[in-house]
Amino acid sequence: MKTKVFLVRHGETEWNKLGKFQGCKDIDLSEEGILQAKYLSEKFNDNFDYIYTSPLKRAVQTSEVIAANKEIKPIIKNDLREINFGEWEGLTLKEISSNFPKEFNNWRNDKIEAPLCGGDLSLKIASKRAKAAITEIADKHKEKKILIVAHGGIIKAGLIGLFELDMTMYHKINLGNTAICEIDFDSDLNPTIVKLNDTSHLPNNYIINSFV
Repeated sequence: MKTKVFLVRHGETEWNKLGKFQGCKDIDLSEEGILQAKYLSEKFNDNFDYIYTSPLKRAVQTSEVIAANKEIKPIIKNDLREINFGEWEGLTLKEISSNFPKEFNNWRNDKIEAPLCGGDLSLKIASKRAKAAITEIADKHKEKKILIVAHGGIIKAGLIGLFELDMTMYHKINLGNTAICEIDFDSDLNPTIVKLNDTSHLPNNYIINSFV
């Protein structure tokens, strides 16, 4: 029997709507984000064994809505926190590219490290952290169904780590707010992607404002 892990991005925040890099800034869900989390709760319908969350409020709030009708409580795991983008936090992609042109180009095009301006220092470092956290959770709860509520950046970094992709793949994956990535692990913890950026729980014609 496989171990099922659902990597879930948190609901929308006000900074998401503005297109700002949040990173480790602790931003609350917006009213829209809470509504999105309720759609997630209906999607999973309490059909999971464990739920883990990043310590940041937007992820914790999302996880609490999902688990509101279930007896288990979300487990906070610090290594699921979002990538720390250092000097780029609070800026939009356009502002980063204008104010840090050389650094932005390196981040977008370096396949090995993808350096950042401070914070976690590189996507490579973040990918190692995310891979280790996800794998540890899967190993601890074999043959169970586990929800992991985190952030777009660290989930993409985790996918890069799990599947040994080059760092430029980070920029080729879109994850909307409350998007689900479903991963199966076999008994040897080899991962397989089942779904990527699944937002089918949101109403038809729903417009997702942010992939940042």
